[in-house]
Amino acid sequence: MCPVRKIFSLRHWRNTFVRIFALLRSKEVSIFDKLLFLVPVALYWVLPDVMPLLPFDDIAVTMIAAEWFARRMEKKYNKIR
Repeated sequence: MCPVRKIFSLRHWRNTFVRIFALLRSKEVSIFDKLLFLVPVALYWVLPDVMPLLPFDDIAVTMIAAEWFARRMEKKYNKIR
């Protein structure tokens, strides 16, 4: 699938967030790795006024972080599902 089409695919993002929830619930993934995803995303959602020079939407930051986190953790922990 074309990378641009994948970005706009609801199926792709649904699968990404299913992967995220599976990784966050997994006992094999360390707490540090889970916090590596949750803390920056939560801070960006709570403190957008502190970072006015970053013009990115909260949802966009969450989606980019989710994709990065899912790929990194699946490589590190050999595709937990």
